[in-house]
Amino acid sequence: MATDTLKSKPGAQGATGGLRRLLLDNGALTALIVLVIAMSALSGDFLTADNLLNVGVQAAVTAILAFGVTFVIVSAGIDLSVGSVAALSATVLAWSATEAGMPVVLAVLLSVATGIGCGLVNGFLISYGKLPPFIATLAMLSVGRGLSLVISQGSPIAFPDSVSHLGDTLGGWLPVPVLVMIVMGLITAFVLGRTYIGRSMYAIGGNEEAARLSGLRVKRQKLAIYAFSGLFAAAAGIVLASRLSSAQPQAAQGYELDAIAAVVIGGASLAGGTGKASGTLIGALILAVLRNGLNLLSVSAFWQQVVIGVVIALAVLLDTLRRKAGATTPAAGAGGGGKGKQALTYVIAAVVAVAVVGATSLLHNDSSAGKARKVGLSLSTLNNPFFVQIRAGAEEQAEKLGVDLTVTDAQNDASQQANQLQNFVSGGLSSIIVNPVDSDAAGPAVRGANKDGIPVIAVDRGVNDAKTAALVASDNVEGGELGAKALAEKLGGKGTIVVLQGQAGTSASRERGAGFAAGLKEYPGIKVVAKQPADFDRTKGLDVMTNLLQAHPDIDGVFAENDEMALGAIKALGSKAGKSVQVVGFDGTPDGLKAVREGTLFASVAQQPKELGRIAVQNALRAADGKKVDTMVKVPVKVVTKENVAGFEG
Repeated sequence: MATDTLKSKPGAQGATGGLRRLLLDNGALTALIVLVIAMSALSGDFLTADNLLNVGVQAAVTAILAFGVTFVIVSAGIDLSVGSVAALSATVLAWSATEAGMPVVLAVLLSVATGIGCGLVNGFLISYGKLPPFIATLAMLSVGRGLSLVISQGSPIAFPDSVSHLGDTLGGWLPVPVLVMIVMGLITAFVLGRTYIGRSMYAIGGNEEAARLSGLRVKRQKLAIYAFSGLFAAAAGIVLASRLSSAQPQAAQGYELDAIAAVVIGGASLAGGTGKASGTLIGALILAVLRNGLNLLSVSAFWQQVVIGVVIALAVLLDTLRRKAGATTPAAGAGGGGKGKQALTYVIAAVVAVAVVGATSLLHNDSSAGKARKVGLSLSTLNNPFFVQIRAGAEEQAEKLGVDLTVTDAQNDASQQANQLQNFVSGGLSSIIVNPVDSDAAGPAVRGANKDGIPVIAVDRGVNDAKTAALVASDNVEGGELGAKALAEKLGGKGTIVVLQGQAGTSASRERGAGFAAGLKEYPGIKVVAKQPADFDRTKGLDVMTNLLQAHPDIDGVFAENDEMALGAIKALGSKAGKSVQVVGFDGTPDGLKAVREGTLFASVAQQPKELGRIAVQNALRAADGKKVDTMVKVPVKVVTKENVAGFEG
């Protein structure tokens, strides 16, 4: 009926009907335009040259990964391993060029070969091993991440300077990651639209059995398809590590989901047979614009995850409605007329977006007057009571001083934190407070703030190779030594203990562990029988401790590098905790202090996290006002036991 009406009354459509058809045919592009207009209207800091370049940089790694995943999804497959393969490839490059002393060119080739090799293994398991793509790539996700940790020993590896330039800018303004993203996008478009293997991908995704009967060597094609995915993952890993100036073994966690989301938002079907490079790029830009805009709007870190999930669902729903309305997704290379029409669509969209955005920007011409001073706080994670306490102290002090404080959660992802810091820089903040996921990885983003004259305060952990106005911290090494002394003296100088380590690669885990080992040297009668990471997590602390008790049922003590793992260990120990087995934690969190009062936790090395947050805000404002601040502000650590816990505030 709707089709007949349109045919019988072509004049009735007019400009409105044509625009409706244009929007329906380009659902992802429509969503991107709406988002850009909305963010421009809501935030005067969004529509600046620096911030738009930030969006491009932040989209680059996801887009490069997504281009590789596009090949897989077009052929009706799935690849969950690209994030781990990216981290592994970057780690191989950094280790080869530094630890192994290999020439950088050969190290880069080895890194790329690693990515391709992982892709070939995926393709072989799927094509010849008959494993479902989900299972095969899920296994590679674990293998890739594990090998990355094995090679790096859980610690970041400095990236070669000659390769780190990939994270820089050309001419002082054009980011190299954006150029790499564009090049990889053009390669993707060429492969999909102009090559035999590209046409094979569409054929396999449309109907694999028909493709096989028509003479396509489907198994060999799948090997090539997954090899392409591995190649693009390696490229993304190199670009990501270049931005951070170090290869992070835990980098790109969860990026495979972002990559898949970008491809699907861009119009590809998980059933296979449809998809194009331009759509994938638009999908990656949508995710980047969302995260950037929500940061600038000071949306809660927790609500950001909700908003992003809702928008992804709405974007895919819009695409579904588009398909039901009869709109088509032209296959790559489907004809010159289609190409010309598609190019015209993008030109019209750009003109409309520029016009509307230009109009909305007038709303912010005089918006800066009379605003409160703005400070950004980037925390490594908010999934830990210690850092929640830092936020609480910072927010209390900010409210007291009339400061507009924006708090972000990096979720222990160094690259996500780099993006958040870049957003702070482009958001016109008075000063920035950063609690680094990794001291080396935070360096490039902090140098960007230095370049723009924005003072940076580091809290709890320092920043390497960049200028910070002050470091507000307690001494993790000293705290580890105090923890060792407290536990050893409680045990009378002899006994067997286990150590629960924090997340591999984090400076807090390295420093606390080193301090504990140094402090324990004075007590030769104490023997460490096991060390295992539990990632600063209570549940993992419970599981790891339960497993360790099977091998070492007669231990006398436990040292956990934070209170959360200590509380998990106490749960695993049951009635032994505080009686036959003494447990020492670290941080002085409210739950940890409660356990100390109850006697199940012998001691916690308390850092007074609320005080860290308060002092950080004070120093951030002093630095913003051009006043002198001490470069090192020490907040005393204190071993809290049942004897002195009364009245202690963490």
